[in-house]
Amino acid sequence: MSSRKRYEELKKEIFKHDHLYHVLDKPEISDYEYDQLYSELLEIEKSNPDWVGQDSPSLRVGSNPLDFFEKAQHTLPMLSLSNSYSVEDILEFDKRIKKFLNSESPISYFCEPKYDGLAIELVYENGVLVRALTRGDGITGEDVTANVKTIRNIPLRIPSDLSRLEIRGEVLMFKKDFKELNAAQEESGENSFANPRNAAAGSIRQLDSRIAAKRNLKFMAYAPGSVEGLNYHSQSDFHKHLQQWGFRLPGQHKKQPLSQLCESADEVLEFYSAIHKVRKELDYDIDGIVIKVNSLSLQQDLGLIAKSPRWATAAKYPPEQATTVLEQIVVQVGRTGALTPVAVMKPVKVGGVTVSSATLHNQDEIDRKDLRIGDTVVIQRAGDVIPEIVSVILQKRSPSSIPYLLPTHCPSCGTRAEKILEEAVLRCPNRHCPAVMKEALKHFVSRKAMNLDKIGDRLIETLYDSGLVRKFSDLYQLKKESLLELERQGEKSAENVIASIETSKKTTLQRLIYSLGIRFVGEQTASLIADHFGSLDSFLSATDEELLKIPEVGPKVCSAIKDFLQNKEATTEAKHLIELGVAVQQPRRKSSGPLTGKSFLITGTLPVKRESAKEFIESNGGKMLSSVSSKLNYLVAGDDPGSKLEKAEKLGVQIISWEDLQKLV
Repeated sequence: MSSRKRYEELKKEIFKHDHLYHVLDKPEISDYEYDQLYSELLEIEKSNPDWVGQDSPSLRVGSNPLDFFEKAQHTLPMLSLSNSYSVEDILEFDKRIKKFLNSESPISYFCEPKYDGLAIELVYENGVLVRALTRGDGITGEDVTANVKTIRNIPLRIPSDLSRLEIRGEVLMFKKDFKELNAAQEESGENSFANPRNAAAGSIRQLDSRIAAKRNLKFMAYAPGSVEGLNYHSQSDFHKHLQQWGFRLPGQHKKQPLSQLCESADEVLEFYSAIHKVRKELDYDIDGIVIKVNSLSLQQDLGLIAKSPRWATAAKYPPEQATTVLEQIVVQVGRTGALTPVAVMKPVKVGGVTVSSATLHNQDEIDRKDLRIGDTVVIQRAGDVIPEIVSVILQKRSPSSIPYLLPTHCPSCGTRAEKILEEAVLRCPNRHCPAVMKEALKHFVSRKAMNLDKIGDRLIETLYDSGLVRKFSDLYQLKKESLLELERQGEKSAENVIASIETSKKTTLQRLIYSLGIRFVGEQTASLIADHFGSLDSFLSATDEELLKIPEVGPKVCSAIKDFLQNKEATTEAKHLIELGVAVQQPRRKSSGPLTGKSFLITGTLPVKRESAKEFIESNGGKMLSSVSSKLNYLVAGDDPGSKLEKAEKLGVQIISWEDLQKLV
């Protein structure tokens, strides 16, 4: 058999087994057998690189990082849906449809889950996947083809000879994969993701497709974009085509279909209720169902309302709630000394997740909700993610209960807590408080600070409690032999920790200043300080007058910095880090360039990573700010800009796009 013929056979075989495993969940061969086929394919491609096309399975592993995402227009706008939140809203939607169509006859609706992921449009030409776009602003999206091609349940080639076919759907991360990803993130000292949607969106919206390839993402198709030459008359017809082309569809859970053609509003309500009952058991997150008029001709008659189709709506579910007992309130101490009360509750399942604690923020929050130990409380997961106490069931309150007051002294070191005027938070003022120091050390080693990536929170606790590390500089004096004396520290683990410490020594002034944990000095303010002073020594001898010249350093921030600079122990510690080998590179912002003297702020999603955009601005002499103020010269606005856009417009700040920014340079 010729190599070319074998190559084409291998592609078909691998596509077949990808479909069986990732779409139908019915693998026919072992992982080992699959790997053998894949290795054979790679060997042939290595010898014949000109044979590799856009439908090669080898694209699943990802490719070299991109510099930025290109943008491209959707052939048809990707519209967002209007939302409804109750049975009454669904009935009102049906009533509006009938009124617009001037009909009293029952309307057929196609209903399916409303996936909680990232909307994507796939573009196929002559059966081959050639492009994948995010929704963007609905008109223009980011080209994320390299990342999307790594998703194994997306066909790279479909059995269709249509010259152009656009398929829309949602990129998801299943709950099991999300849990494994966060466990790996925590193990490596990286930040965990808030929820599966954030993890999926973050995986697609980064420039290295090899990372996306490792994330085990899934794609669920649900709608057409522009379609040329396909004969279909309804949403349910198109659904059948999706199945024939090899896309993963909702299927059913146990005996409950997860998509359904409903012949009336009453049937829609039954489906809405049925999906709500099985929602928490699904492999992936949904926040409601999508209801679409099934007939394509009726969809065209109904048309659009502003940026939403009149013929469809998203019927969302209310937040999952449960009742439980508030058994205790414990007080945690943060790195700034803030005393934060946390509710410890009898474990209860909310939306499929066991909840046993929730932050109560401060005394004012406790007083507002009148929370007492022993109360029966209603809890929910805000946005289906963060647990929060909604209210107290007063009828179940014990007559002997008493209002809760935060302790007057720090629970960690016993120092009397202080409350600063105009702040709701109590603080421990003791700089040497064990809880404060542990949290300060965790901040110091974090990814955006000194990035000691092999030292996680658990190890910091162990190092502090053992007496090996009590301040930042102790980290740079750790010895492998000392680490090996700790529990759960093997030879390789200890070597990785020491290597991580050595690697972190090469850093920037911005990272070093941020890592010191000065109150109110975040990443952006640290960057502005580093740009202004250029060296640690200059910063440590700064005057009030010099500090106030820096954008975003007002009286409050200036006062916090001065408190730090006047603390001889803190400044000596900062200098000691340099003595121990911490080498500060020059700030990346050039002292002169096309953007010198101009300040910038970014809002929304740009076609490049935000960090890349910041680097572009600073490498051309511009300054980055973190909030809209009269000192801001330009607001760089991308897709889905937030409230910063409105504030900038009111202040008369010039608003530009990424393309406009590049033209300035």
